[in-house]
Amino acid sequence: MNTSTFLRRVLPALLIVAIAVGVFFWTTRAKPVNVVLKTVDRGNVESTVVNTRAGTVEACLRTKLSTIMGGRIEFLGVKEGDKVKKGQLLLKLWNDDQKAQQTLAEAQRASAVQRVKEVCTTAASSLREAERQTSLRGRGFVSEAKEDSARSEADARSAACNTARADIVQADARINVTKVEQGRMTLYAPFDGTVAKIVGELGEYSTPSPPGVPTPPAIDLIDDSCLYINAPMDEVDAPKIKAGLPVRVSLDAMPKKPLKGKVRRVAPYVVAVEKQARTVDVEVDFEMPATGNLLVGYSADVEIVLDTRTNVLRVPTAALIEGGRVMVLNLDTGKLEERKVKTGTANWEFTEIVEGLTEGERIVTSLEREGVKVGARATAATADEKSK
Repeated sequence: MNTSTFLRRVLPALLIVAIAVGVFFWTTRAKPVNVVLKTVDRGNVESTVVNTRAGTVEACLRTKLSTIMGGRIEFLGVKEGDKVKKGQLLLKLWNDDQKAQQTLAEAQRASAVQRVKEVCTTAASSLREAERQTSLRGRGFVSEAKEDSARSEADARSAACNTARADIVQADARINVTKVEQGRMTLYAPFDGTVAKIVGELGEYSTPSPPGVPTPPAIDLIDDSCLYINAPMDEVDAPKIKAGLPVRVSLDAMPKKPLKGKVRRVAPYVVAVEKQARTVDVEVDFEMPATGNLLVGYSADVEIVLDTRTNVLRVPTAALIEGGRVMVLNLDTGKLEERKVKTGTANWEFTEIVEGLTEGERIVTSLEREGVKVGARATAATADEKSK
């Protein structure tokens, strides 16, 4: 078989095999993965920390009132939701026995006052008589013994007068004791506020909380004209938080109305609610007086701004790979590559880029998509989405 015959027979077969192999590799090779790209731009980046558990809206003034003594509720002058003034009588227990003791003490004082008038009048008369006897003794009309007798009588009467006056002081003290006893059976508002809750009804028995036994207070009084937020922060973040730092407040009850605030106080101790959850309470004041629609007890989240970097290179935090790397698309090869970067200030939304990227470069943000890895062929799936 000559060469020309061989080529005519073999060459078509080889071409068919080569085409088949090419088709096979073309159909079986990995298809380019669609990735979302984000242009590296400039903007502001804040370093923030947030509470580990929901915070709570608290009243600046709140007190849970209970009587010192137990007894039957005789007077209940308020109901839940009432506005009260400082010094207003809220609740009184039955205390007729103490009133009777006060009446008795007042009667004893009145008797002591009359006794003072009687005794002190006699003492004054005896003193005048003693002075008269002294004058007569000086002129030789009476004996020295008579003068001494008059002087002794005057001294005795004067002592009796002082004793009677002491009885009045004692009676006053007795009256004060009865008033103090009655004070144990009454509750007065210590400040202007709102009655949040009342435990007990008219005629029921009210019991104060003994030591070590948690008993609900008779009246829970709050001053809702001044509110703040108490939020638990992770103990790791606590050293970074200082009074005066700006805060963004989010309320579950008003999700579309974020509020501004400032750190008022950082607690000087750690709260160990659970073995694995040690927190530090941080108090936040509202920048503007927060009243009206806000209720004591609302849950709230606080985001404390530790630092703000302005007009810096930034990328979405979600685009960063562990180890300080980002994924970029090489437009020349059409393949994904990793780039090592140096980061600065960061939060959950943006991270500052110090080194490794330039403004205008595009990085991959769809890292969660299947097939996104170093060396994979890729194409841009969507246009850039500029951050607000």
